[in-house]
Amino acid sequence: MHTAQHSGKVSAAGNLSYFHRCEDSCDFSRRNIPSPYCVHPLWQWLGLHEIFYSKGNSITDMRFLGKVLRIKMLRLSCAFLIFLLFLLGALAALLPSAHDDLIRGIQRGVSRSSTSQQDSFTLIMQTYNRTDLLLKMLNHYQAIPQLHCVIVVWNNVGQEPPQELWESFGPHPVPVFFKKQTVNLMRNRLQNFPEIQTTAVLMMDDDTLVSAYDISFAFSVWQLFPNQIVGFVPRKHVASPSGIFSYGSFELQAPDTGRGDKYSMILIGAAFFHRDYLRLFHELPRSIHEMIDQTQNCDDIAMNFLVSNHTGMSSGVLVKPIDMRNLEKDAESGYTGMWHRAEHLLQRSYCLNKLTGIYGKMPLVYSSIMISQFGFPNYANHKSKI
Repeated sequence: MHTAQHSGKVSAAGNLSYFHRCEDSCDFSRRNIPSPYCVHPLWQWLGLHEIFYSKGNSITDMRFLGKVLRIKMLRLSCAFLIFLLFLLGALAALLPSAHDDLIRGIQRGVSRSSTSQQDSFTLIMQTYNRTDLLLKMLNHYQAIPQLHCVIVVWNNVGQEPPQELWESFGPHPVPVFFKKQTVNLMRNRLQNFPEIQTTAVLMMDDDTLVSAYDISFAFSVWQLFPNQIVGFVPRKHVASPSGIFSYGSFELQAPDTGRGDKYSMILIGAAFFHRDYLRLFHELPRSIHEMIDQTQNCDDIAMNFLVSNHTGMSSGVLVKPIDMRNLEKDAESGYTGMWHRAEHLLQRSYCLNKLTGIYGKMPLVYSSIMISQFGFPNYANHKSKI
């Protein structure tokens, strides 16, 4: 029993003297190396205290432990950086995209410079004595994302346009330019306005409402046929045996086929076309401009003649609308369009023959293609009233 106790004391003392000797020989205090009796908590957290005791505490072993510590700290730092990168990536995904910021943050008068000329269009709307309808149409069409700006051709000579009223309810997504006219002419809308910065022009009557979905779809169709008029309202010319042309809609049957499922014109009161045609229209012979001013009619027929003569093919492409309405009866003024006049169709037949004489030929070409969102392409249905 005595021997065992003595042996235990000697063992403890031996261990104690061993650590003291090691501390003296290795000079832990000068080398900044923790003593075996005082292992740093970080070493314990990293699991190095077990290596420390198993390896001993010679100078070589201390250097080895230092290398192990640096490696483990490097791995820990890399893991933290990777976690930080993942966290930043997740936060970035939650932020709105630049496109969303553009759509939501743009205000009236700010140019949509990030939208290319090919991906947007300018709306031209001529109006006369229908201010209430005009404001309703402006509010409707400004929500179309591809719309760059609106040009209002103000034909109420001697009256101020409702620009102040419109701006008082701003800001608005797109700028609206009111162009006051000195003379009330039908062809005022076909001027090459300096505000037009886009390749595509959408022309709309002030009493015609087309859904935003139909407008966007028709614009995508026009991008496929940029040299033609792409619109929603077809018309045709029909030649009689005497060589005299008559104007009509799909109900007017061609004598050669006896069917009404083809057209040769697209009315520009609800249509897209290339802005270059405005310049070409301005360069037409004076006799054509005088015919339009005399009748206050037929500027759309003249535009179809221009396009067919310029391209050598059908002037337009018909798009079947899903939702298209005429709001003429909603106008507080009670003003009705000129197409209600008794002589309207007679004037348009007159224009067909007059233009044929000026061109020296009939450039209009028939087409039977109708493009719709529920079938691409299809044949025009003359029984559908557009």
